[in-house]
Amino acid sequence: MSGFDRFASWCSRQVSRAPFFVACVLLVIVWAPSIVLLGSVDTWQLIINTATTIVTFLLVALLQNTQTRADNALQHKLNGIADALADLMVAMSDKYPKLAEDELELRAAVGLEDRESS
Repeated sequence: MSGFDRFASWCSRQVSRAPFFVACVLLVIVWAPSIVLLGSVDTWQLIINTATTIVTFLLVALLQNTQTRADNALQHKLNGIADALADLMVAMSDKYPKLAEDELELRAAVGLEDRESS
């Protein structure tokens, strides 16, 4: 796993926990009365809009990386299960002839999934 992948995983764990949400709420609570200090509504809104846009932009990239890796890992596991099931179907096809046809369909489906996910 690359350094970026480890960082993205760490960020994903942090932002999915209560302390991150509490920090966001506290940021809004601190920001809201700051209109008194800033005086201008435009500057006041620009500060929160810029901050939230930057955080959202970065988190989308990090969380997408984590989601893509999780999807790939899940697909790898499903392919392993399908391969094991196909092997079992081959072993049992002497006793149950219809399994040979089903096994070919299963392998074709898994092969199709490999081509679609790459």
